[in-house]
Amino acid sequence: MKIDGSNSVHLNPYQKQYQKQQSVNQSKKSEDKLEISNQAKEMLKGNEVKEARQKQIQQIKHDVQTGNYKVNYQETAQKMIDFWSNKG
Repeated sequence: MKIDGSNSVHLNPYQKQYQKQQSVNQSKKSEDKLEISNQAKEMLKGNEVKEARQKQIQQIKHDVQTGNYKVNYQETAQKMIDFWSNKG
């Protein structure tokens, strides 16, 4: 009597389960997707404004330190009057 176990159906009962899992994993593969909300886009624009504002501030600081900054006193006084008259 010759016993040959290589053709046995029950050789590896987990083989079908493994193959099924592999096919499921392959079907689940998808590409990553990135979406930026409108609110996040607005926040990014805010950074650009802040950078421009910082450049302006640095320029004014430089002008003050070098003595080149000139103040228009009449315009400043008029803006103060306009501000306080609208408040009160």
